[in-house]
Amino acid sequence: MAEAVFVHLAEEVLDPDGTPLARALSVSSAGTGAWHTGEPMDERARAALARRGYADRGHRAQPFSIQWLDALDLVVCLDRGHRQTLAGLARARAGDDRHEPRLVLLRSFDLRSGADLDVPDPFYGIDADFDACLDLVEAGCRGLVTHLAHSAPRLPSGGAPPAENGPSAQPKVTNDSFS
Repeated sequence: MAEAVFVHLAEEVLDPDGTPLARALSVSSAGTGAWHTGEPMDERARAALARRGYADRGHRAQPFSIQWLDALDLVVCLDRGHRQTLAGLARARAGDDRHEPRLVLLRSFDLRSGADLDVPDPFYGIDADFDACLDLVEAGCRGLVTHLAHSAPRLPSGGAPPAENGPSAQPKVTNDSFS
């Protein structure tokens, strides 16, 4: 859900020349485990998104690969457990805490979240749990989009990355969701 919400909101934020923020970012979603690899989004999540006007862009579950860390600018985790898992894997791979600052909690971008920074996993719940989860995801994504709009390098007019840098010039954000 977070990827769909984030991309939707990032498409609404425009540069002075009208280029959407979403064009300056590379966004993907991955889980901390491989339980549902290759499966589409949970139907209850898709329904909650549709009720609020968000589109499922063909999401397929995939596990997070620790090898991605060197190429990512930001890894957005939905709860402290996910963050702790990824931080441990990153520490084991790198031998130090160099990736720690890039592992952030989505709700840390929601000024109303207070100390409650986890987005609860609605998987074993009912439709109302998915709607409640979506409330938290929307608030966090709004804050994250605002943060990135003020801090992310922007692409030249037209949204295409400079030819000499290629697509790797785009900031890369991944979402550690409950896939």
